[in-house]
Amino acid sequence: MSLFWRIFLLNAAVLLVAMLLLLLGPVTVSTPVLFTEAMIMIGGLAAMLVANAVLLRVGLAPLKRLTRAMTTTDLLRPGPRPAVTGHGGIADLIETFNSMLDRLEAERGDSAARALTAQEDERRRVAQELHDEVGQTLTAVLLELKRVADHAPAPVRDELRQVQETTRGSLDEIRRIARRLRPGDLEQLGLISALKALTTEISGHSDLTVRRRFDPDLPELGEEAELVVYRVAQEAITNTARHAGARNLELALTRTDDGVRLRIRDDGRGLGAATEGAGIRGMRERALLVGAELVVGPGPEGGTEVRLHVPTGSR
Repeated sequence: MSLFWRIFLLNAAVLLVAMLLLLLGPVTVSTPVLFTEAMIMIGGLAAMLVANAVLLRVGLAPLKRLTRAMTTTDLLRPGPRPAVTGHGGIADLIETFNSMLDRLEAERGDSAARALTAQEDERRRVAQELHDEVGQTLTAVLLELKRVADHAPAPVRDELRQVQETTRGSLDEIRRIARRLRPGDLEQLGLISALKALTTEISGHSDLTVRRRFDPDLPELGEEAELVVYRVAQEAITNTARHAGARNLELALTRTDDGVRLRIRDDGRGLGAATEGAGIRGMRERALLVGAELVVGPGPEGGTEVRLHVPTGSR
């Protein structure tokens, strides 16, 4: 029975009882009203209000839980669904809401997968062009500068040597950007080698002191799951180097009972009251693609800690 009919029938029953008492019982209403008559009327009104309050409290409790779920639901942080309780239309409403969440999460997952796949393809294309086009052009410029410098007068030769060093530095930077766009170490040498190269590169270009720990018996992860672990580590380390003001960073890749856990911890200023930016949201979207769980928060001794748990069997 729907909530409307239950409230309506309860009110009708109370009013019917009151009418029968007035019609068939010894109770009458005098003018002016006697004390006993007033007490009976007040008692009937109180009984009706209490009955309505109890029914509404019990009947609308599932709606309060549904309202709380509506205000706290985040598609990037899937949580338990509201329990399908209540009667009539309330249970149908909660079930419809849960079905809508399932559909929205599935659609968001599909769209995020397509967007991230397109992003990886674009990164691969840009990295290839940087390596093949810009890299080869700068290499040719370096060779030409060397040839000219070998035949140039001494004052000009020194200036050409400086131009060579600048060009060589630009070539190294382009190669570094290309490696970040397309992690060749991940494809050729595996996840651990790619993470070692990533931390070595970041420590060489910043003041961070990096400590690494890798369990020796890590389970096999799928290609997509390894890419997710690498990209999450890359984003977390980049955020630490750029924004955290940290001096030390720890990266650990360990085995769990049902998968692999990546943990990145720094001693920087922490997140504070700042809202999550596009980088962290991107990490959450990547984690959802492989059924992983991502937690970003303060570390046990300050700073920021990023934990990614990837279950075994991820793609």
